[in-house]
Parts: sequence; structure tokens; C-alpha cells
Amino acid sequence: MLDRAFSARRTQPHSVFDVSTSSDVPSIPESPALLADESKTKKPHLYVLATNYISRLGLAKSPCLCLSLCLLFSVFLLFSLMLNSRSFVCLSPYEPVSRASFFGLDGLDSDFGSLGVPWCRSKQGKTVEWTSKDLVKGLEDFVPIYETRPIKNNMYGMGFDHSFGLWFIARWLQPDLMIESGAFKGHSTWVLRQAMPDTPIISVTPRHPEKYLQKGPAYVDGNCTYFAGKDFVDFGHVDWEKVLKKRGISDFSRILVFFDDHQNELKRLKQALKAGFNHLVFEDNYDTGTGDHYSLRQICDQFYIRGGGHSCFKDSDEARIRSKRKKFWEKAVDTDELCGAHEAWWGVRGEMRDNFNHNNTQISYDEHFQNSRFVESILDVYWELPPAAGPSLTHQTRYDPARAPTPIVEDGQYRMFQQLGLDRLERSVFNGYTQMAYLQISKPES
Repeated sequence: MLDRAFSARRTQPHSVFDVSTSSDVPSIPESPALLADESKTKKPHLYVLATNYISRLGLAKSPCLCLSLCLLFSVFLLFSLMLNSRSFVCLSPYEPVSRASFFGLDGLDSDFGSLGVPWCRSKQGKTVEWTSKDLVKGLEDFVPIYETRPIKNNMYGMGFDHSFGLWFIARWLQPDLMIESGAFKGHSTWVLRQAMPDTPIISVTPRHPEKYLQKGPAYVDGNCTYFAGKDFVDFGHVDWEKVLKKRGISDFSRILVFFDDHQNELKRLKQALKAGFNHLVFEDNYDTGTGDHYSLRQICDQFYIRGGGHSCFKDSDEARIRSKRKKFWEKAVDTDELCGAHEAWWGVRGEMRDNFNHNNTQISYDEHFQNSRFVESILDVYWELPPAAGPSLTHQTRYDPARAPTPIVEDGQYRMFQQLGLDRLERSVFNGYTQMAYLQISKPES
């Protein structure tokens, strides 16, 4: 699995993180309300709607119409340039003009000036072996599978993007065993089972998924061992060597561990490393200023990383751009939401959150920086799942595209979106993207 999954052929920037958490691992609350991270529904921006409308018309088949539109577009471009000439003079050299803001529509793509997408740096610069073509082919295979899901309305659980990501990673790695921490109604268990029909699963979750069957659809797997209900033991307290020895498994590099439990991801990272696990997937990898737990994305957000580090000055370019983007994207954060006491911006307002937001620990920048250095020392591979498709195609309003990787199917590629069957899915299933991350880790080099 190791040889197939990774390659040093491509050097791709990625993230960093480190440690300092409590040794006691709190149990996960059972109430679904604690999982709530509801999304608003907003209309997609005019710019992306126009892009896809043009792609649907197939203007290449009508040269005269295409030429006429090009002439009109040229006139509009010149007019827009004249209207916005003043703003071009005043732009900061650290604030590139996006395609949308060029037309006075600052809502879609932007890198926040000097900001962008924070990345986690690995020790040797390795990245995953799969390519964008593999992801497109995976989407083609997964859409009809997803349409058969037993839990159609998985509110507070994974939507389409992360369901696809988990399925794709599991199918690519072909692990001998899969472990999940946090199962909720069992949707993630079902996804893992679709990827690996005969592979055993261990599910660690406070409430057994069968309890949800009393109120509606849920999934219970016959080839899954549940540490749930009265048998629940938190992931960090399981004697994994003993548990796996009973199952005849000694090669921990053949195991995939999936975390969807809203716990401090730094804590989980340390626990997985101590147990000897190498392949990890974190579902809710919240961006800086958002979320109910300390995430890898937050830890990687450092001054020395392009896209990292933030200004807390309310009159700064960043503050102005954040304020604008907040109007379009639910998970965009303005300066007041981002910054805490003494201009602390790491985590959420300078806090290292854990246990479904029940533990909010203030940490200094020095602690945050050391956390990043620790993660850097154990990280072999870091990869963030791209959104399945651009926001004009999926009509999502939750994540800010300026803070996410380029979608697998980009805005304007409506024909591909349609050919893959993505247009058959309800729009609501695309509104749960939170930068799912896949990692390979190993002990620090001596």
C-alpha cells in the first residue's frame, strides 16, 4: 500500500503542525445537536452563473452569435475598465485583481491579497500518487454508488464531497483493516464498505448507529466491530496492539484510520502516532477562525507559509476583503470573528478548541508555532481533498473557494458536471465541504 500510494516525483507545498493537549480524552457527546454545523442557502454569483450558461449554450456551434457576443463583451470590458480605473491605481501590490473583481464583482476567486490556501509541509516533499484524472474517473464510478445510499438526508454528517473522498482513498489504498472514530448514523461505515466490500471495520463511537434506526434510516454493518454504547472506549484509550493482535493483524501500515469525531486533531494525531498508525483521514479540517476543534488546517496556518498568518488591523486590506467575502460565503470570517485578545488569530480567536467546543483553551503564538513544527516533523504526506465541483455548479455557499483547492470539476465545465452525473444529485449534498485531509505520518527522524 505504501509503495502504490505515494511518490516523490511531484513536490507540492503542504502543511505543518505540533502539539500540546490534555492527556485525558473526553468522551464524545451523543446528541446530534452537537454535530450541527448548518449551512445557509444563498444564490450563486452572477459571474459563475454566466460562465456556466455560456458553456451550456455551446456557442462554438454558432460562430455568428459567438462573434456578436465577443464584440459586446469587448465593449463591456472597456466600459468596466473606465469605471474601475481609479480602483486599479489604489490597489495594494499585495492584492492581485481577481477575475470577478475585474468586473466589479468581488465574490468568487481571490487570494485575500497576500493570503491564500495554507498548506502543510511534509518532511521529504512527497505527495499522493493519484492524479486529477484518477479523481475524475473516481467521480464517474462513485456517483451511482452514492445514489444508493441508505441515509438520504445525512444532516450533520458527511455530504457528497467527503463521502467521495473517503471512498476514493480507501479504494486506492486497499487497507487490510479500517478504523473509524465517530460513526453517527453509520453513513461513513457504509461508504467504507462500498470501497472495500470484504475488509473488516472497527467503529469507535459513543452511541451505536442502531439506536438511530428507531427514528429513521441508519446503517449497521455486519462485518464491523463496534466499540459503542456500553462498550464505548475513546480512540485514545483503546489498547490497539491487543485489539489488532486478536484479529491477526501486525502490520499497522496496512490500516486506514478515519476521524470524524470533532476532537482536537493534534491530540488525535499524537494518539495515532503513539499507536503506530500511518494512514489517517480527518473529515472536519476546519479553516482558521471556524470550527469546534483545533484542526490541521489551523495548525498549518503560519506566517512562513504562503496563505498563512493574518492581520488583525481593522483598516487593513485583509479586513476589507474579508468583510466583502463574508457576504458571499458562510465559512468566510471577518476580522472580528478571526481575532481574539492581543490580536490572536490561530485556531478560533487564538483558542485551541476540543471536545465539541466544550474545551476552549487559549494558547500563545509560540505554542501554536511549536505545534506546527511538531506536525512538520512527523508528516510524510499531506493532501487536501478538492471540492467535487465549483460553486456555480453545485450552488454551495458554505466554503470560501479562495480558501480551498481547485475543484475537480471547475466552474464553467458544466458538460463534464453533467456527464459525471453530478447534476442528478440534490444541491444540498454539496454544502458540507470542510477541507478533508489525508495524511501519512511516521516518527520524527533522529
